[in-house]
Amino acid sequence: MTPFKLQIITPDGFLYDGQADSLIVRTTVGDKGILARHEAYSAALGTGKIRVNSGGRQSVAAISSGIVKVGEDKTVILAQSCEWGDRIDKKRAEEAKRNAEEKLADSSLSDKEHAIAEFKLRRALNRLDAAEKK
Repeated sequence: MTPFKLQIITPDGFLYDGQADSLIVRTTVGDKGILARHEAYSAALGTGKIRVNSGGRQSVAAISSGIVKVGEDKTVILAQSCEWGDRIDKKRAEEAKRNAEEKLADSSLSDKEHAIAEFKLRRALNRLDAAEKK
């Protein structure tokens, strides 16, 4: 497989800056596979996983919103947050899940508070799933 340049950038800096053989990203409309010489493409990313295949090894990361831009010479993912599955603190993710579930059980939440709690629950579940698939 022909490798291509991949950069994953978060507000904290580069999470990944190297070669990839293939990439699968979760866009807001479904999963998209990227290989070398892919046509120009950009899409919004929701809460989900990205899978980077490089040198026969697959790495899984949990991502929470961002964009992917496929260009002629490289693919760039700009993410609000992104964590490799093997670096996720499962205990912290479980706690975030419990907190979000407790918040959602509160019937006095405003629509905005409910939406925030749902987002936090989706993010916690995604992080736990990525940690299991590392």
